[in-house]
Amino acid sequence: MAIIPPALSPLTQVMENIIPERYAVTLQENLVRSGLYVKASELITLVLLAGILMGLVIFILFSVLGINPLIGGLIGFLLPGIVIFAWIFFMMERRVDSIEQGTPDFLRQIASLLRSGVGIETALEDISRQGKGPLVDELKRAVIEIKLGSTFESALTSMGERLKSKNLDRTFRMILEGRRVGGSLSDVIETVAEDLRAVLALKRERRANVMMSVMFLLVAALIAAPFALGMIMTYSSFIGALGKADPLLDAAATAAGGYIIIHSIIAGLLIGIVLYGSARKGVKYALILAPAAFAIFYVVKTVAPMVLGF
Repeated sequence: MAIIPPALSPLTQVMENIIPERYAVTLQENLVRSGLYVKASELITLVLLAGILMGLVIFILFSVLGINPLIGGLIGFLLPGIVIFAWIFFMMERRVDSIEQGTPDFLRQIASLLRSGVGIETALEDISRQGKGPLVDELKRAVIEIKLGSTFESALTSMGERLKSKNLDRTFRMILEGRRVGGSLSDVIETVAEDLRAVLALKRERRANVMMSVMFLLVAALIAAPFALGMIMTYSSFIGALGKADPLLDAAATAAGGYIIIHSIIAGLLIGIVLYGSARKGVKYALILAPAAFAIFYVVKTVAPMVLGF
């Protein structure tokens, strides 16, 4: 699906030549994982154009308001990229979660077909022809890989690696191991399906139990700390307006901004630990929280003195 007009195709071609291949492939895989079937170079072109346009608009707006226009231009340039890639991340997580939820029923269908005497490759192809959704799309891709010469084992393993889901990867490996050692594959798949269903139920329960902690971290990172430090900077500006300027005011503003960024990064990592048990998963949240929190701090620090009239 093309998202860039044909007139901008030369710019897209330039992006393809500039972006290192390994980064382009990684981005393209993430786009497929999120269910967005667009070219990576076209998406980057769109982000670049939106950043330039938004940066120009906010640059002019900050100039009119008497705020540092360079900061506004930088915020505007970065904002579309942050929003778009954050949206891709959440779409990716949502799609994987949808596939995980549908996998137990898919496995039970496979087990039923195997009991009726159908081979596992044929069963996989039959199920891929029914219905629609992200799981069916992944099954169709696996079937195509098998028809092109891949083995059932490699197609299933690739599916687990492509989705980057520990639950699905573990499930598929258990099925392959059961097939390798022999015995009733339908019984193995039925057992694996029930095991995955129980794991997903525990996962939902865990998320429900920790959601209050996640909300607390989000409020602290995006509202409490930026607003509190922004108002402290506003109070310092008020004192300066009374003729009692603090020579450390600029240094304090820099230190406060640095604290906001560090605090947001730590909050993002903690969210990853709370939700997934891995700080590495929280890096994605940190990359979203840090610029958002700093933007809120900067807006409060800049706009509050203007609103209060000093």
